[in-house]
Amino acid sequence: MTDMDKLGYRPCVGVMLFNARGHVFVGRRIDNKEGDWWQMPQGGIDPGEDARDCAVRELGEETGVQARHVAIVAQASEKMRYDLPDELMGKLWGGRYRGQEQTWFAARFSGSDADIDLQSHQPPEFCDWKWVEPDQLPRLIVPFKQAIYARLVEEFSPHLQAAADGRP
Repeated sequence: MTDMDKLGYRPCVGVMLFNARGHVFVGRRIDNKEGDWWQMPQGGIDPGEDARDCAVRELGEETGVQARHVAIVAQASEKMRYDLPDELMGKLWGGRYRGQEQTWFAARFSGSDADIDLQSHQPPEFCDWKWVEPDQLPRLIVPFKQAIYARLVEEFSPHLQAAADGRP
């Protein structure tokens, strides 16, 4: 067994936050050193924390969006895992994990752009943000997460299309 084989996956949530036009929030990480990568909000689940509650908490911490402006409309049908690339192995999360096992949620945003405040939590995670067409998501994220983003676009597309069509 290699050291990587002994490592588990960090329990995590992710949120596909979308607006009334069916566009998805992405942020550029402050600690991004290479490339022009953007990602959706995500973060670790605290021990004993419910995944849905964690999703709302992480969304608030990373975007400043208050729970009153968010409606969770779907949860992905299964948890999704990714492994860190070799160059990051042992450098993130204290070297305790080989990657993340993520529970993803789709959330409709009912606020305005003024309700997004990347500085609301210290330290901030993102230095910039934008709304993007869902089909752009897999090209914006780091390569080792692209397959997950493609699956999420496919799975949550009915909710995104409903928003784009003006349906609840």
